[in-house]
Amino acid sequence: MAETRRTKRIRAFESARVPGLLQTADYARHLLALNATFSESPRDTDEAVRTRMRRQEALYEPGRRFQFIVWEAALHVAVCPPVVMAAQLDRLVGAIGLDTIELGIIPLGAQLARTPAHGFWIYDDRLVIVETINAEMWLDSESDIALYSRAWDFLRRSAVYGHEAHRSIARVRMSLDIS
Repeated sequence: MAETRRTKRIRAFESARVPGLLQTADYARHLLALNATFSESPRDTDEAVRTRMRRQEALYEPGRRFQFIVWEAALHVAVCPPVVMAAQLDRLVGAIGLDTIELGIIPLGAQLARTPAHGFWIYDDRLVIVETINAEMWLDSESDIALYSRAWDFLRRSAVYGHEAHRSIARVRMSLDIS
């Protein structure tokens, strides 16, 4: 995505899924296939997965900053088999140590300063992208950017980071029924 390439700082909040920039190929494949079935659209899943994986190269570029907040509930959503989810959770744990990434998890029992309404991505301080069930909204007015930045700040207060985020992810992983 061109917006990812031209952006130095991305702030993303996801309430129902793992952010695309942090997805494993298998998790993305399952999620994209479910979405194609729901929307009754042609399945170009393999190409979509390749595109998503190429987009992740930005995570390793110096001078970039990616700040993610994920509501713990998103880590419990069963969009794929448990073994695929386990690998996805392992990927999140690995991302915690990267110098370009800050990953926060809002635990299910956290005291919230704001309820997690829907996911959104803030690109620098110039654009907010919100995905709905049938559309992707690109918001670039100063008032919209300020509103979503304030929502980001409120959600950030409820998130845990570093070792605490690792523990939150590990609890979810331990709850998986992997045979």
